[in-house]
Amino acid sequence: MIKKTDKKAMRLKRHVRVRGKISGTPCRPRLNVFRSNANIYAQISYALNRVYTEWYRSRGYDFDITNSTQYDQAYVPERDIFENISQIVDNIFNDYVVKQGTVQPYFTQYCNGTTSTCPGLSQWGTVGLARQGLVPYEILQRFYGDDINIVFNAPVGNNEESYPGVALRLGSIVESVRVLQRELNRIGDNYPAIPRIPQISVYYDLPTENAVRAFQKIFNLTPDGVVGKATWYKIKLIYSGIKQLNELMSEGITPEDAERFYPPELKEGDSGKAVEQMQNLLTIIAYFDNSIPLPAMNGVFDARTKNSLMAFQTQYGLEPTGVLNRQSANMLLSVYRDPRAMATENGKSVSRLIYPGRAILRGRTGADVEDLQSLINRAAAQNAFIPQVAEDGIFGEATENAVKAVQAHEGLDVNGIVGPLTWQALLRLSGLSP
Repeated sequence: MIKKTDKKAMRLKRHVRVRGKISGTPCRPRLNVFRSNANIYAQISYALNRVYTEWYRSRGYDFDITNSTQYDQAYVPERDIFENISQIVDNIFNDYVVKQGTVQPYFTQYCNGTTSTCPGLSQWGTVGLARQGLVPYEILQRFYGDDINIVFNAPVGNNEESYPGVALRLGSIVESVRVLQRELNRIGDNYPAIPRIPQISVYYDLPTENAVRAFQKIFNLTPDGVVGKATWYKIKLIYSGIKQLNELMSEGITPEDAERFYPPELKEGDSGKAVEQMQNLLTIIAYFDNSIPLPAMNGVFDARTKNSLMAFQTQYGLEPTGVLNRQSANMLLSVYRDPRAMATENGKSVSRLIYPGRAILRGRTGADVEDLQSLINRAAAQNAFIPQVAEDGIFGEATENAVKAVQAHEGLDVNGIVGPLTWQALLRLSGLSP
């Protein structure tokens, strides 16, 4: 009879044996608490830097962290660890190192300092510093400089990849476009062949398309001006490299940059154009889904709007929090295309009243532009300040001037770009929407 090895018992026995050798004496006490704190801060920050910069995803992998102790120190259940180390990790799990004035987890490169050396922290080199009475923060300063801070008790949440889930192209309207534009402009500082995008916004306009095409040509991607997953993560890779986010001499990302990169969630009590855009999309979907009540169209995240959003979240398998987070926003932006497709099957007269789902701007041609021009003329018939335009499917100067007249009258950004808010305004001025 073959007796199965009790791995847990063996592990505990080994722990007792090792602890006896390193338990220390009154004259030379164990120093693993201070030393390990500094080392674990470095390990946590290093791993978070990999996640923050999407280091692996930008290289074609579908994960953010490995299980190899050689790299990321990811948690592996039942791996042999000392109890005191486990307690330390539990205490400082959501603490990490940053450079002063930046927000991303710092690239706290480290090595053991014996069999391998590096410019960052020496794990065994912390022993002597601990014996001198230095606390973990002071130990970290010795290796990474005086201009570091430790972020304590950072909120913990599920990690989501930054790719928006759908390809970005001319006419796209999504917060990810703003991120794309800012990163391309920063890359352009090092690659002058990439034209600068003059207006940073949520609209994927012609300057953005031109910048994307130039980037794609430089880095041997198909120059189609469309930002799919490959282009998105190539931009992430180059941007991280230019900013040196994975280096000890990082340029860093400021809090102001981070706020624009990752806008706050929308919740009850908020107001503004972002809320109005959400209400517009919910309204379009609600026309074709009776389970979703119509929200208000006032730019205020009120109880009525919250109920509409919660019904949408429930209908599409999301947690009904009543808060518009990134997951809900992406779902909202993708679902709105379905009602338009349904309406097309029922006749063009209905589908023409529905926002086409992407920005319409100067230089665009086709059916969407023709629908817009028809809507402009409907509104112009009832409002003298709106000029009539030719319904030729070409977005030229005359169409742009008519759009700007509507935007100026409605208190919108006068940019000549037709997004959901401008479209909804045209519906109201045409008497087709309350």
